[in-house]
Amino acid sequence: MPQIPQTLHELSVGQLSARSGAAVSALHFYESKGLISSRRTSGNQRRYSRDALRRVAFVRAAQRVGIPLATIRDALASLPEERTPNREDWARLSEAWRQELNQRITQLHRLRDHLTDCIGCGCLSLENCVLSNPDDISGERITGSRLMPERRPDLTEEQEHGA
Repeated sequence: MPQIPQTLHELSVGQLSARSGAAVSALHFYESKGLISSRRTSGNQRRYSRDALRRVAFVRAAQRVGIPLATIRDALASLPEERTPNREDWARLSEAWRQELNQRITQLHRLRDHLTDCIGCGCLSLENCVLSNPDDISGERITGSRLMPERRPDLTEEQEHGA
């Protein structure tokens, strides 16, 4: 892994990629989403401050646990301008994400445990379907696989779609 001299305060996109392990295209994508920022040299080359390394590490760690990029961007935006996330920031933010992750884990367990029951039923609103219709809420109103609102017979298709 290439070492960055302590006197170097800015990194090229290649240096940031090599140090962070993120592809150059990923870094450009992160920048387009407002997760990291760079300045442009007179030759129009990107230069990242050293704190971008920590930001990229923060983004990648959050992504690995399934946090959406928009949520990560909001978390980074909550930090004081130009400050990199530190251990306390990660602890605070990860605690806020814990409930969301626990809900996802519960949903995945439910999917795993009931996937075989649902394959091939074609209905997805059976009384015991816990995947797409927990507690069969739609089944109280309609039967079959009509989970989309029914078309009103008094409207033409153009009127219904606002055309």
